[in-house]
Amino acid sequence: MRSLISALFAFLLITRPACAADTSSAEALYREGILPSGALLVGQRDAGLVVRGAAAACVNCHRRSGFGTAEGQIVVPPVAGHYLFRPASSANDDMDYRYLPGYVNLKHQPYTERTLAQAIRQGIGRDGRPLSELMPRFDVDETTMIQLIGYLRGLSSTLSPGVTEDTLHFATIVTPDADQASRDGMLAVLRQFFSDQNDYLRGGIKPMQSERNVFYRVKRRWQLDVWELQGLPETWESQLHEKLAREPVFAVISGIGGKTWAPVHRFCETEALPCLFPNVDVPVIAEQDFYNVYFFRGVLLEADLIAARLALATATSQASGKSSAGPRVIQVFQRGDAGEDAAAHLAAQLAASGQPPPLDRPLDSDAPAGEINRALSNIRENDVLVLWLRPGALAALPSAAPRASVYASGLMGGLEHAPLPSAWRQAALVTYPFELPAPRHVAMNFPLAWFNIRHVPILNERVEVDTYLACQIVSDTLSGMLDLFHRDYLIEQLENMLSRRLVNGYFPRLSLAPAQRFASKGGYFVRLPAKASDAVSPEGGWTVP
Repeated sequence: MRSLISALFAFLLITRPACAADTSSAEALYREGILPSGALLVGQRDAGLVVRGAAAACVNCHRRSGFGTAEGQIVVPPVAGHYLFRPASSANDDMDYRYLPGYVNLKHQPYTERTLAQAIRQGIGRDGRPLSELMPRFDVDETTMIQLIGYLRGLSSTLSPGVTEDTLHFATIVTPDADQASRDGMLAVLRQFFSDQNDYLRGGIKPMQSERNVFYRVKRRWQLDVWELQGLPETWESQLHEKLAREPVFAVISGIGGKTWAPVHRFCETEALPCLFPNVDVPVIAEQDFYNVYFFRGVLLEADLIAARLALATATSQASGKSSAGPRVIQVFQRGDAGEDAAAHLAAQLAASGQPPPLDRPLDSDAPAGEINRALSNIRENDVLVLWLRPGALAALPSAAPRASVYASGLMGGLEHAPLPSAWRQAALVTYPFELPAPRHVAMNFPLAWFNIRHVPILNERVEVDTYLACQIVSDTLSGMLDLFHRDYLIEQLENMLSRRLVNGYFPRLSLAPAQRFASKGGYFVRLPAKASDAVSPEGGWTVP
């Protein structure tokens, strides 16, 4: 009877047609730990340990791609169908996958539907030996097992859109509110970097084959499409969908925006399209998303830094009995600029910590000096003044600084080059979400030398250095993928290698984890010197709010 049931089970797995509902249900199980019934997936480990729901989802260890991972001495093998059901062989004729974590020994027998079901339910591998104790045992019904194994069969089974036999297609996205000089600088870097990549392929490089037919890799040229958006933000997503339909791409690399980037973020998440390190001051904070990766949180990180410092100061004051409430916070920003979002974010952070709401004093985008002076009127000694202003507005500040505590956005104001009047330079603490200028000097030698040798004009140094860094990171990531050009695997490999980089341009360090989408997470507070030629003075160390 048992053999008859097993044979019937195998027959159903082979002959039962897949449907969209099956795929969706299996994907929910694999990624979220939710069974087709809506109940939570339950996994049992040794010693009675139980995991449920998201904690039991396959994606936690085997990743979205199904290619597995490695952490120290722990290797999680791939579960994509190509590896599970690969016929046993003594020949090395499939070595394009040899660098994957948990690469399967070619001499091992492949899984069958029956042995794979046994592995999932009982933790018994294809060789009859117990699997790692890290692998939970899942008691799922026959229908669910059929759906799951069908999902694994198709997982990462074809190359992603934008990948052809000889070309990797990329796009970069430019919004209409992006700064023109920064846009031109970014595109100059991208075009030169792509040209350098393709210079190695001139004359045509064919796949390398040995006498034993070992396939190593195919060099693919890089092609860049520039997607320039037009009109209002509510039309950008439809424009992007049309562009992607006409020009399928493997990933979006760099890009540049102004105040608004959310439509681009939503588009990339909807299309499962990696969007890697765009130049934006106001990114979308959605750590649960997968495909959008940023260098840092921009002005929102600066708001977090200020909120954390104010919360600490308030707590210290309350502990000493000096005050029971936080200070009055006054924010000055220009309408329609990134500072408007930063001010709203700071207000939300203050409210979350139980502090009084700030008093906003918005300015017109081209505010004259008189309007700025009025915004700074009636500032009391115990107030906190936060300036979310660009260099032009900072230069128009009155010569006398208020006696209040003053914070200024370094990102918006120009960092150490912020044109604060003399009296304000020592009064203001400037947020600085990058490495300090002196230790950054060595890391900057690499991109600046490249700009010089390649005759790339420097129109906005930080934007161009970040763009160069994004290109280098993508190049390094791709070099470790061989020909496994799957979008999910690109993100996973980027997570794995990013923290190993030693040279990171403006940033002291970069790192990502599966639930993180901002590679740099902290910053400094600095005071600007009286003379622009002197070094900035940090107030405390690197802080992660």
